[in-house]
Amino acid sequence: MRTSSVDHIIIDILSRENTHMSSLEVYEMIRQRLPAINQSTVYRSLERLVNNGKVSVSDMGTNAVVYELVGNGLHHHLVCQNCREVFTIGHEEVEEFFAAIESKNHFQVLTNHLILFGTCEKCQAEAAAEE
Repeated sequence: MRTSSVDHIIIDILSRENTHMSSLEVYEMIRQRLPAINQSTVYRSLERLVNNGKVSVSDMGTNAVVYELVGNGLHHHLVCQNCREVFTIGHEEVEEFFAAIESKNHFQVLTNHLILFGTCEKCQAEAAAEE
């Protein structure tokens, strides 16, 4: 199996699923098409796609890194540490923050997927009601 074929299948899966997926989830979906595929082949292909800027890799606090297709536009996430709900925010909400960091520190930010952890409004309200 040519690695470019695996790359194309991964891009297709991530595009269709339109969500964050662990390498194991990607592997399980590829195995439906290519039963003889090795998990390490999928992992190497994911890493190659990350290095080529086609896929982003993130730690969303789920004990496994997750992958997402970059072609869906720059966006970022807020993750509730209580209920684990993930909220998507547009890049325009953090552009000024990135620009200020770059200017103040003479540093080029290459992050294409910022994840901030905290507590969502619902969990805050539940905690306040318990007090």
